[in-house]
Amino acid sequence: MSGKHWAILVLVLAATACGTTHENSGQGASTSAQACKGKDGKYTIGVSQANLAEPYRKQMDDDIARAAKQYPQFTVEFADAQQDNAKQVADVENFLTRRIDLLIISPNEATPLTAVVKKAYDKGIPVLVLDRKVDGDAYTQWIGADNVDIGRQAGQYLAAEILPRGGKIAEIRGLAGSTPAKERQDGFAKGIEGRGIDIVTTVDADWLREKAQQQADAIFKAHPEIQAVYAQNDPMAEGAYLAAKAAGLDQKVKFLGIDGLPIPPGGIKAVEAGRLAATFVYPTGGREAVASAKSILVDCAKLPKTQLLPTQLVTRANAAEVYARANR
Repeated sequence: MSGKHWAILVLVLAATACGTTHENSGQGASTSAQACKGKDGKYTIGVSQANLAEPYRKQMDDDIARAAKQYPQFTVEFADAQQDNAKQVADVENFLTRRIDLLIISPNEATPLTAVVKKAYDKGIPVLVLDRKVDGDAYTQWIGADNVDIGRQAGQYLAAEILPRGGKIAEIRGLAGSTPAKERQDGFAKGIEGRGIDIVTTVDADWLREKAQQQADAIFKAHPEIQAVYAQNDPMAEGAYLAAKAAGLDQKVKFLGIDGLPIPPGGIKAVEAGRLAATFVYPTGGREAVASAKSILVDCAKLPKTQLLPTQLVTRANAAEVYARANR
């Protein structure tokens, strides 16, 4: 099956407009009007990152920093929560104390970060929630891809192309309290429904390659009959591959990931090299977040509540092309 049949068209949902339409959300109701000073203004943007242990998150920060260089009005400050909810709350509180003009946040987990995100929004600070979500709608815009649909596509691909006669697999999830972990799991379950795929075991590896390698080592010892591993990101898929290789199972087991970073150690190159059977491009949203910040702060524009980013299936057949196109 060709990659083009699995690509998602770019969707931009013209949902409820940004903070200016939220009459019941405190000071968030006038975020754009308060924040915008036009092209002659100077703006400090605080970026609260869940962690920098994942290559995807480092790439996200790099994409934000690179995109922000286009706008001399912007000063960007970064904070790394190191997968610690309490630290991320403190990071955001520190940004608020320093009176940033706009907050970009990728929450470590949804519920623990919801209150401080709402606090920023209710103070009139525009908030762009990137990739992972918070509870409720007290933010200006969420930017990310459809993780349920990506999970569904991953399940459909595995069932159609890797195990068309059914089989036994393992699932490696990300951080349990993060919204992509649940959404990618829910979507995958829908994708394999009725296809004879038996998930023998499901483990959490917190999005980290080393932890996934440890988990997969135990999985292969307990379940050497496993034929494929669905990992919710590429580093965890690579960790599982390394465990399989150490167990002499790397030629038998197929590995499926998500992220498809267009960098030398990323998932696209792992597919091209044959370590992963496939991955799905999951854009970082860094460039889009900066563009939204410019729309809010400089252009005084209203934004849709959701900006949905595209994805694409990457197999060995199209990996080189996708990588080259992403790096033009």
